[in-house]
Amino acid sequence: MGEYDLHHHGDREVGPGLVDLAVNVRLPRPPAWLRAELASALDTLAAYPSAVEATAAVAARHGRSPADVLVTAGAAEAFTLLASALRPRRAVVVHPQFTEPEAALRAAGHQVSRVILSEVDGFVLDPAAVPGDADLVFVGNPTNPTSVLHPASSLRALARPGRLLVVDEAFLDAVPGEVESLAHGVPGVVVLRSLTKTWGLAGLRAGYVLAEPSVIERLRAVQVPWSVSTLAGVATVACCRPSAVEEAEKLAVAAESDREYLVSGLTAVGVRVLGEPRGPFVLIRVPGGADVRLRLREAGYAVRRGDTFPGLGPDHLRLAVRDRETTDAFLTAIRRGA
Repeated sequence: MGEYDLHHHGDREVGPGLVDLAVNVRLPRPPAWLRAELASALDTLAAYPSAVEATAAVAARHGRSPADVLVTAGAAEAFTLLASALRPRRAVVVHPQFTEPEAALRAAGHQVSRVILSEVDGFVLDPAAVPGDADLVFVGNPTNPTSVLHPASSLRALARPGRLLVVDEAFLDAVPGEVESLAHGVPGVVVLRSLTKTWGLAGLRAGYVLAEPSVIERLRAVQVPWSVSTLAGVATVACCRPSAVEEAEKLAVAAESDREYLVSGLTAVGVRVLGEPRGPFVLIRVPGGADVRLRLREAGYAVRRGDTFPGLGPDHLRLAVRDRETTDAFLTAIRRGA
């Protein structure tokens, strides 16, 4: 099994003076209304945090019971909790995808099997490719870094008695209508959500888990006390309100349009976009990708290297979707040979 730097993430690519196309956080800062709510909570920081209100808000947002919800310090905390709480006989991670699930499993001493989706067919998920004896399966939807959105029917086909299916929906709220989501509740399925991508909260760490109560209790049992800060709880409540969900939908529609503009521009300059991107980022393959990434850096652009994702290599690069002005300038840099 090939060696990959599973702890490498897009934030390592950015630096002073660089236009950030490497990190998939979609806003440069939280919106003003959210910053105001966070600021108003500063006077409460002397008290220990409670996730009760945030839990209720998440439950209401998804039409589920509070017993189905665990608020976490970002979706990434959930991977560590799952790895700590569970004792799988055979854990499988469907790649290419976000590498923290596998990193967390290995750190907890678990053996991990990889199912590598094929670039040839656009990284389409074939449920039959997952070993039948796998009792813990991780898959992203839409998947980072391929931006492929798997049909809910394909994901449901992976669920079966004796197996826990973990679906990372960290970018699902960036898909208009949140189509193909399993957040409404499917037996044997754990859904992870993040608030950091849409709302510019990567530095605050806000996310949650949706699952059956028995799973939630196992995760809560290994969660560090007070791991979710007061401000993360305030942000969770605010971002789960109907008005915020409506705003997120508008942002998703805008991001979809900006992504189509980026894909069209890349295609026009002869850059190959892989798969059928549906998230706020795209995966490309270019000859001499490692050198291209360095030339783009010299031209002022940080992009995400792909060779740290199992199943990808140095010719793969991930690009975050930005506004059209940024895209135009980036495409100009590519045309000039960056």
